[in-house]
Amino acid sequence: MSEEANKKQYSADSIQALEGMEHVRMRPSMYIGDVGVRGLHHLVYEVVDNSIDEAMAGYCDTIEVIINEDNSITTKDNGRGIPVDLHKKEGVSALEVVMTKIGAGGKFDKDSYKVSGGLHGVGVSVVNALSIHLKATVYRDGKIWEQEYERGKTLYPVKSVGDSSETGTIVTFIPDDTIFTQTTEYNYDTLANRMRELSYLNKGITITLIDKRNKDDKGEFISETFHSEEGLKEFIKFLDGNREPLTQSVISMEGEKNGIPVEVAMVYNTGYTENLHSYVNNINTHEGGTHLSGFRRGLTTTLKKYADNSGMLDKLKFEISGDDFREGLTAIVSVKVAEPQFEGQTKTKLGNREVTSAVSQAVSEMLTDYLEEHPEDAKLIVEKVKLAAQARHAAAKAREMVQRKNPMSVGGLPGKLSDCSEQDPTKCEVFLVEGDSAGGTAKQGRDRNFQAILPLRGKILNVEKAMQHKVFENEEIKNIYTALGVTIGTEEDSKALNLDKLRYHKVVIMCDADVDGSHIETLILTFFFRYMRELIEAGHVYIATPPLYLVKKGSKKRYAWNDKERDEIVASMNGGAGIQRYKGLGEMNAEQLWDTTMNPEFRTLRQVSIDNATESDRIFSMLMGDEVPPRREFIEKNAVYANIDA
Repeated sequence: MSEEANKKQYSADSIQALEGMEHVRMRPSMYIGDVGVRGLHHLVYEVVDNSIDEAMAGYCDTIEVIINEDNSITTKDNGRGIPVDLHKKEGVSALEVVMTKIGAGGKFDKDSYKVSGGLHGVGVSVVNALSIHLKATVYRDGKIWEQEYERGKTLYPVKSVGDSSETGTIVTFIPDDTIFTQTTEYNYDTLANRMRELSYLNKGITITLIDKRNKDDKGEFISETFHSEEGLKEFIKFLDGNREPLTQSVISMEGEKNGIPVEVAMVYNTGYTENLHSYVNNINTHEGGTHLSGFRRGLTTTLKKYADNSGMLDKLKFEISGDDFREGLTAIVSVKVAEPQFEGQTKTKLGNREVTSAVSQAVSEMLTDYLEEHPEDAKLIVEKVKLAAQARHAAAKAREMVQRKNPMSVGGLPGKLSDCSEQDPTKCEVFLVEGDSAGGTAKQGRDRNFQAILPLRGKILNVEKAMQHKVFENEEIKNIYTALGVTIGTEEDSKALNLDKLRYHKVVIMCDADVDGSHIETLILTFFFRYMRELIEAGHVYIATPPLYLVKKGSKKRYAWNDKERDEIVASMNGGAGIQRYKGLGEMNAEQLWDTTMNPEFRTLRQVSIDNATESDRIFSMLMGDEVPPRREFIEKNAVYANIDA
């Protein structure tokens, strides 16, 4: 075998152990972000990332993820199998090194993996450390190899347990409930969203998700198989399925520029929001970075040149800005980078400068070809850009009005705001309350030292279907901006939000526990997602959970948040209990509202987070857009108490 061929062999020598894993169990959040729901699901992603790395290297095309009855997880792939031969430096099997040493993995050997996702190689060993039990089974070299671990420690050396001509790796793990104290129960939809995303980002791979805890109408386990032949092109169609397309074709390209694989897909719709999603080695870089900068540069330069040459902008009295080219645009940019440099520890912003020009060049070539070949679509796009520019100028005036009315200006705070006396924003919270009646009750029931109340009149504007200047002109939205004290971005970056002057570090949405309340809640969340996403990402947005029922018997009284709790309480009182159904917050007195919903000692606040930006984008466009059938289907599947009219 030649020296070059030998280099490319994936063997024990490819595995490099970088450091120990003593810390993991003591400081798990350093490795997986948190030990809540997000961190729990991240364990699955880390194991699957190893299989995806095998797929990206060209050795795997089938992956299976199983949620077992006991909430343990099994992943299977048909890759080469983790090497099991002796690791010279460590003196044990390479499999044991991979499973028990932080930073050990073939992805550090450039000849084994050109690019990889995961947490810089810490993935599967961290999963092992945070599991009560993990079993690794490897099909390789004509044999079946096995090793088991408890909380990251090996139970026995790697051993052969049979013969097989197949190759691949099977990992089964049980999350440690002493670390994941909030829950160890996996959410099927959360895992399905990520598996779907991975199938689009790695076309040709088949990923199957099976839930052995639940069965369908036919008595079979709930399952879904994800497979994409067109990759990002199909991803765009899936994301934009609830929006009205402006052009019929998805504009897409796939190729390599300056040695960097680049894949881009984009489409224009008749809406007003910009939806850009970017990935590096399958990781969603929700803060963007150099690849997104390259996309924006290529898009703006190419479209502006085409629009100028067409003469369609001759009568326009003002300059077109970058924002104008992105209104109503949904786009996905995916790059594969051998040595990605991420800003911060969370891998949310790409820093590699060489990626900017690679993506910009790729987008420019793609768009130039498309515009020349589709003149009708090109005309529609330029016309939309012109309308966006006109609306932007109107929005600039509306934005000025909002800025003039910020808390530090003469206009002061909104008249309806009942502010708190505490001056430290980290100790302050504001409740956005549905209606004046509930607002009055909340005002009486609150602790005025640190709790502020802002009543909202009726249903706020649906920003999903409104032009930007209409959003900034809306009275309720202006009140939210001025009450929070945040400033809106410049014309060039109209979505950026400056949180330096944020007056409350807890922004709590408090609506009735009924269908109308849920609708208002969704309208407010849509506004935050589209115009104040930084507020959500910084962890400042919460949803209050008022009870649905008061159950009384004699001097005993207990609250219930759902029908099941109500029935259990009634049963525990041995009959004769009276039940009061709260139709709205206004039906509670101030003391009841404080006891159940506002008192930090007893209340339950749900923190709003964005686990999957692309799925959040799709759901908001579906719930608040024009397409009725998908919205109806979603509500029927998820509603607990909704009566759906035809």
